[in-house]
Amino acid sequence: MSRQLPPLNGLKAFEAAARHLSFTRAAAELNVTQAAISHQVKALEERLGLPLFRRINRALLLTDAGQDLFPSLSESFDMIAAAARRLKRHDRSGVLTLSTLDSIAASWLVPRIGKFRVLHPDIDVRISTTDQVVDFVSGDFDMGLRYGVGPYPGLEKVLLMKESLFPVLSPSLLEKHGPLDNPADLARFPLLHDDMRDDWAVWMQAAGVEGIDVSRGPSFSHSNHVQQAAVAGEGVALGRSVLIADDLAAGLLIKPFNIDLKAHHVYYAVYPKTSATRPKIIAFRDWLIKEAHETQERSQNILARSQSGQ
Repeated sequence: MSRQLPPLNGLKAFEAAARHLSFTRAAAELNVTQAAISHQVKALEERLGLPLFRRINRALLLTDAGQDLFPSLSESFDMIAAAARRLKRHDRSGVLTLSTLDSIAASWLVPRIGKFRVLHPDIDVRISTTDQVVDFVSGDFDMGLRYGVGPYPGLEKVLLMKESLFPVLSPSLLEKHGPLDNPADLARFPLLHDDMRDDWAVWMQAAGVEGIDVSRGPSFSHSNHVQQAAVAGEGVALGRSVLIADDLAAGLLIKPFNIDLKAHHVYYAVYPKTSATRPKIIAFRDWLIKEAHETQERSQNILARSQSGQ
């Protein structure tokens, strides 16, 4: 059965005026004019068919009907306000569910997530990896960390990181197959692929190399698997600057050429526009931005050292 409620604005105006016993103070509290309060209260009285206030010697008093309505209405508004405060407190803590790609989760996010826990111990981040863009309306996710170009309809998107692509390989593979003095020498090396198989052809074109069959070599469904295979000496991978920087810094991989291919895709944080003011979303978004900025700076420094031969 549907509820037959009087207009909410009229109820709010009456409750504030009854609490203050003043239309002027009620108007100041609700940030409207005194005339608006008077109009809303009059409309409520007409709807109820009863007077709620009376004036005696410039004093504003409640009628019997007003005295009967006020306590229940005030208690109801107090309950609504308390429920809203509980929701806000809950949204500053609890669980934040994140959908992302396996590659960025394994190579970038998971090694850093402990830093977020130190800053926000009351927020538990639960990470689910998938290649699909999730439905935030019917799904159970709060945010997404995606690699693409968009657009993402109905979502806020925050640019986190751009990246470049370049060949990388393990020192052991270089010892096995001989030196890589120029890009044409890649003809002697196995090539590793992720699901973006056209990238090798584009890089070869940028390097001015022809005649190499770029379709040869093993393939993997995720970039982090390609990266692991390269570290293991299985072949030459097109390293992604965001994901590969730590392995370059550790000497697990080397970058033989100073020819970088700007990636078409970028990393975004995405979430529903209706969630933009949620404390958990703001906390995690701002942390992602900070970590992404530090990663880009560190990656640039590592690549600069690598290119200078240091």
